[in-house]
Amino acid sequence: MHTSVSKLLTLFSLLSLSTYLLHWGLFAFLKPATPPPPRPLNLSILLWTWPFGRSYSLDGDPCRKMYNITGCFLSDNRSTFSTADVVVFHHHELRWGLPSSSSSSSSLPLHLPRPPSQRWAWMSLEPPVNNGDLTPYNGFFNLTVSYRRDADVPIPYGRTVPRAEGHRDDAPPARNRSCLVSWVVSRYKATQVRANVFRRLKRCVSVEVYGLWVRRPLAEEQLLPTIGHCYFYLALENSKATDYISEKLWRNALGAGAVPVVLGPSRATYEALAPRGSFIHVEDFGSVEALADHLRSVASDGEAYGKYFRWRQTHEVKTYVDWRERLCQICVRYPRLPLHKVYHDLDAWVSR
Repeated sequence: MHTSVSKLLTLFSLLSLSTYLLHWGLFAFLKPATPPPPRPLNLSILLWTWPFGRSYSLDGDPCRKMYNITGCFLSDNRSTFSTADVVVFHHHELRWGLPSSSSSSSSLPLHLPRPPSQRWAWMSLEPPVNNGDLTPYNGFFNLTVSYRRDADVPIPYGRTVPRAEGHRDDAPPARNRSCLVSWVVSRYKATQVRANVFRRLKRCVSVEVYGLWVRRPLAEEQLLPTIGHCYFYLALENSKATDYISEKLWRNALGAGAVPVVLGPSRATYEALAPRGSFIHVEDFGSVEALADHLRSVASDGEAYGKYFRWRQTHEVKTYVDWRERLCQICVRYPRLPLHKVYHDLDAWVSR
């Protein structure tokens, strides 16, 4: 009898302990996770060197005034290095000098004491083929600022946005244009894939060529009107890279009102980024000659040509040309970025 009572007491104790542990285990599971430490309400962004030597005014809080982004303060004054939350380095200027731990002439300020919480951002809008050797920059950067969708801070050349309500564009595309195809090119290399496409295409159809390569440069105010006189524009990228769709599509073709003939990433990438149904992809055709036949056919058929402009009824294109707007995007993305990240192999990310 005594033994049976002892067993019952032991069983009761175990059940009570299990209930206790289950209760507090579930409580711990359901309890909200400890929130991450708050990010700075005000971010200071230091641009180390202006891209391509062209500077913009940073007076008067441009992020707030121009883009309605608050708490984002831009500076190009290097004396603010010790207090900057993020320091941005544009890659084109980095290539003029390699990192050095002792030389103040280095393209990176490795001679200055870097605050532990400060993040360095690598910024480039160029495809990998134009970046050169990135190995010397491994281990320095915490952020990527690039046209790539998977960049920490994506800054595309352009994007498709819904039109504001009541702002439909129902105007039909202009007919009876004075040329079939145009192309603006300054840096022509005969070995590039786009050069081969151009050479074969011009044997089949007339192509109006402008730019430094043919000594027919167009002033800024002439660019879009000139392209707009043509049915199609060759938006041929100089290389094929992940998400690399440049101003050739966004500004030159779509901005001018011509149908872009594209070469670069896959059709799937263009469909994800560009207005759907707005472009003709070179790789959709078995040959350049078949592409030429299609261009002639579409240009002669008003209904077929008009289909490439239907997207304008509901959407429009936004282009990014001001480096200040690109820098302000760092503040927009900053709260969602991981606290600790270092690019130990920058080229591996850039080239994938």
